[in-house]
Amino acid sequence: MSLPLKQYRSLLKNYLKPQQASVIGLGVTLLGSIGLQILSPQLLGYFIDTATAGGATQALLIAALLFIGVALLTQVLTIVATYFGENVAWTATNALRTDLVEHCLQLDLSFHKSHTPGELLERVDGDVTTLSRFFSQLVIHILGNGILLVGILLVLFFEDWRAGLSLSLFSIMALSLLLSLRSFAVMPWAEYRQLGAEFFGFLGEHLAGREDIRANGAVSYVMYRFHQILQRWLPIYQKARFASTVLWATSVGLFTTGNAIALAVAAYLWNQNAITIGTAYLIFHYTNLLNQPIERIREELEELQQVEASIHRIQALLQTQSCLRMGGDAPLPTGALSVTFDRVWFNYEVEDRTQNDLPPSPQLQNISFHLPAGQVLGLLGRTGSGKTTIARLLLRLYDIQSGKISIGGVSIAQASLPNLRQRIGLVTQDIQLFQASVRDNLTFFDSDIQDAKILEMLAQLGLMEWLQSLPSGLDTRLGSDSGGLSAGQAQLLAFARVFLKNPGLVILDEASSRLDPATEQLIEQAVDRLLDGRTGIIIAHRLQTVQRANQILILEHGKIVEYGDRHTLARKTNSRFSQLVKTGSEHRRS
Repeated sequence: MSLPLKQYRSLLKNYLKPQQASVIGLGVTLLGSIGLQILSPQLLGYFIDTATAGGATQALLIAALLFIGVALLTQVLTIVATYFGENVAWTATNALRTDLVEHCLQLDLSFHKSHTPGELLERVDGDVTTLSRFFSQLVIHILGNGILLVGILLVLFFEDWRAGLSLSLFSIMALSLLLSLRSFAVMPWAEYRQLGAEFFGFLGEHLAGREDIRANGAVSYVMYRFHQILQRWLPIYQKARFASTVLWATSVGLFTTGNAIALAVAAYLWNQNAITIGTAYLIFHYTNLLNQPIERIREELEELQQVEASIHRIQALLQTQSCLRMGGDAPLPTGALSVTFDRVWFNYEVEDRTQNDLPPSPQLQNISFHLPAGQVLGLLGRTGSGKTTIARLLLRLYDIQSGKISIGGVSIAQASLPNLRQRIGLVTQDIQLFQASVRDNLTFFDSDIQDAKILEMLAQLGLMEWLQSLPSGLDTRLGSDSGGLSAGQAQLLAFARVFLKNPGLVILDEASSRLDPATEQLIEQAVDRLLDGRTGIIIAHRLQTVQRANQILILEHGKIVEYGDRHTLARKTNSRFSQLVKTGSEHRRS
C-alpha cells in the first residue's frame, strides 16, 4: 500500500520546494535529534557496565552529566524541528489555499452552480487545514521516526546480530500489519469528509436564506433535513473511528510482543555470557525506544486516513477544468462596442439544468442580431425566455455550442477574458456587498481609482448625503447587512461601480426593478450619462425602461419573435412591441 508521500509527491514538491532553506533546517534538526536519541542509551549502557565493574566515580559522573546534556539537547532540537515543521506546513497550506481560491474563481459558472459555497469553503479551508498536519507531521513523525527506527535496528545489529535480526523481523511484521490495516479505513474517512462538505454546504445555503425560510414556514422542513444529515453522519463517523480503534488495539498488542521478544533474547544472550548486563539493558531499552517510532507511525497512519481523503478531494478540485475554451489575445477597441450574435445556439449543461434557478433547455435557438456601437438594445421577454442568458454569454460565463458572438468586431472567443470583462459593465437587481470599506466595494479593490473620482460619481447619483452620514466616509466598512444601506442605495452603488469601470458596453439586467419611483427618477439622468457614448443592452419586463432604446428584441422560449427599430415597431399596429405598448398605455390609464 503506497503512502501519500509517494502517491502525491508532486503535491509535496510544488509546495515544499519554494521553502528549501526551512526544509533543510528541518532536516538538520530532525536528524540531529534522532542521532541523540540513539546515542543516549549508549551512555546508560556504559554507566551500568562501569558501575557493575566497580569503575571510577569520576567516569560515572562524566557519563551522568553527558546523559543529562544529551537529553536536554535532544529536547531543544525537537522543539526547533517542530517550529520549522509548523512554519513549513502553514506556508505550504496558505500557498495551496491561494491556488485553490484562484482556481475556483477561474472556473465557469456551471461549476459554481453545481457546488454550494459551503461545500467549496469546506474544501478550501477544512481539507487544507487537515493537509497542514500532513505537511508537518508527515516529515516530523513518519519520515523522522522511520529514520529513528532504522537507526535503532542498526545499533542493535552492532550490539549483537541475533538481537538485531529478531527485532528487525518484529519491526517488519508490525509495520506490514499496520499498513495492511490502514487501507480498509480510507473509504470511511473519505465518506466522512464528503458528508461534512455536504453538511456545511446545506448549512451555509439555508442560513443565507433564513428570512425566506422563516417567512414561508419552512423551518420544520429545514430542521428535518438537518436531522437527516446528522443521522447519516454518525454511522459513517462510527465506522471510521472503529477502523482507527482496530489500529490502536493492534499496536498495543504488537508492543507487548516486542517487549517479550526483547526480554527473551536479552536473557538468553546474557545466560550464554555473550553480552554484558549493560548490553542486556540496551537491548531492552532500544526495544522500548522502538515502540515510540512504531506508535508515532501508527498515529500518523490513522491521521493519514483522513488526510488521504482530503488530498484526493483537493486534487480532484485542482484537476477540474473550466468548460470555457481558452481565449486569445485579440484586443477590444476603445470606446463604444458593437454587439453581433450570428446564429447562436446555447444549451445549459445537464448539471446546470438541475439547479432551480436555471430554465429548461434549449435556452437560445438560432439567435442573430447586430447592435451598432453607441446604440441601445431593449431586450424584452417573459421570465425564462433567455434574456439573462444573453448577458451571461456576452461575459463568457458560459460558452455557446454553435454560432459566433462578436464585440467591437472581435469574436469573444479570441479576446482575453480579463479584457473582455473589463470592457463590459453589468448591473443586476441582486447586489453583492463585501465585508470591506465603501471604497473597496465601489472599486472592487482597485487602488488606482482616486477618491475624487469616487466622490464625483456618488454626487451624481445623489448618494453624498448617505456617505456623509457614515462614521468614516469611504473607509466605513459595509457588508450584506451593514451600513444602513437600503435596496435602492445598494442599486445606486452598483451603478457607481459601472461608472468607475468605464466600459464600452453596459448591460442593465432589471437594474431598476427594485427601486422606488423617487429613487428610479433620481438615477434616470445618471443612466443617460452612463449610456452616453457607450453601447447599452437593457433587459426589462417594464416597457418604460426601454424608452431610450434604439432597437427592440423580444424573446420567447429562447427564440426571437420580433426584432427591429423601436420607432418602426411602435408604428406597426400588428407588431408584438406595438401591442405591448398599447396594452401598457391602457393599463396606466386605468
